[in-house]
Amino acid sequence: MKYVLAGASGFLGKALARDLVADGHQVLRLVRRTPAAPDEIRWDPARGELDPAALGDPDVLVNLAGANIGRPWTPTYRNTIRESRVSTTSTLATAASQLDRSPVLITQSGVGGYGMDLGDRILTEDTELGEGFLSDVVRLWEGALEPARAAGSRVAALRTGVVLDRKAPAFQLLSLPFRFCLGGRLGSGTQYFPVVSLTDWIRAVRFVAEHDAMQGPVNIVLPTPTTNAEFTELLATALNRPALLPVPAFLMKAALGEFAWELLGSKRALPTRLQSNGFAFHHPTAATALSAALA
Repeated sequence: MKYVLAGASGFLGKALARDLVADGHQVLRLVRRTPAAPDEIRWDPARGELDPAALGDPDVLVNLAGANIGRPWTPTYRNTIRESRVSTTSTLATAASQLDRSPVLITQSGVGGYGMDLGDRILTEDTELGEGFLSDVVRLWEGALEPARAAGSRVAALRTGVVLDRKAPAFQLLSLPFRFCLGGRLGSGTQYFPVVSLTDWIRAVRFVAEHDAMQGPVNIVLPTPTTNAEFTELLATALNRPALLPVPAFLMKAALGEFAWELLGSKRALPTRLQSNGFAFHHPTAATALSAALA
């Protein structure tokens, strides 16, 4: 198959591209500079510029682009978070709508769209999006797929939890305090904390790309939800470190502002659509996902 990746220079993009190329698929990368290799295509999503003719006849377009959400959300940076996701998806959707053969279009999304703190409520793909900044971003982000869908493309939005791998930036940030024996649960620790192994994330993306029934929102999270306290204990054990220093919620809110709710809020998401269509996780629990991440 022929894949076109946006956000191919990021951690997830590099990992997906390596896996696809290793299996003999063709991968083209969208870049915002002058192309330096035959597998690169220039685009400018801020201006909505992408020449459909340059794509050729792709089977799958994948958008993994988006500014890092793990920093204070100032008014200016909120706009950056939103536009980096919406403009890239919109540009790809418009290009897809102009191709002679409609490709599959997949965009990364996030479980943060369900809301800030949902307690024990089970969240499936049929759960309505919630309230708050990230929920609004997800509505716009996934809504930007519409031109491609209307033109006949199968479209999907991957609502992904924290991807676990020793080289993943988010996982490195989570595990760093433990390496200095300063780790502990976040807030009360009772909040559900959606995660998934890198291996299963890659497998899920490819499953969505290859199966016609996979469309609309798709949760990519463990099928056995874990709380932050449970995850913390497992991480500490895996690193052979103690988990003695919980981080108070008020300190996180003071330091991180609204973003703190992405770590303190409970999201008991389930990968219902993946599993109902026959997807089997290699690492279905937090323990096995952590083991794979640190292997």
